[in-house]
Amino acid sequence: MTSPLSAAGNASRDGAIAARHLARWLGLAATPTFAIMAALTTMIGGSADMLCSAGHGSLLGGMVPMYLLMSAFHSAAWLKLIAERRGGGGR
Repeated sequence: MTSPLSAAGNASRDGAIAARHLARWLGLAATPTFAIMAALTTMIGGSADMLCSAGHGSLLGGMVPMYLLMSAFHSAAWLKLIAERRGGGGR
C-alpha cells in the first residue's frame, strides 16, 4: 500500500514532466506560428501596419519584420531538436 506522501510525490513529479513536455512543444510551435503570421501579413497587404505608427520610415518597423524577428528568436527550440536528432545533444 502506498502512503499519501509518496503518491503526492509521484503526482508532483508526473506534473513536472508533463509541464516540461508542454513547454517544449509550445517552444517548437512558436517559430512556425510567427513565420505563418509574417506570410499572412505579407499576403494580406500589411493592413495591420497602418495600426503600427512605428512601421513608417524604418526598414525594421512594421508587422512583417517583427514576426520574422520573433520567428528567428524562437528558433532555438528547433535548433536544439535538430542537434539532439543528429546526436550532438549529449553533453
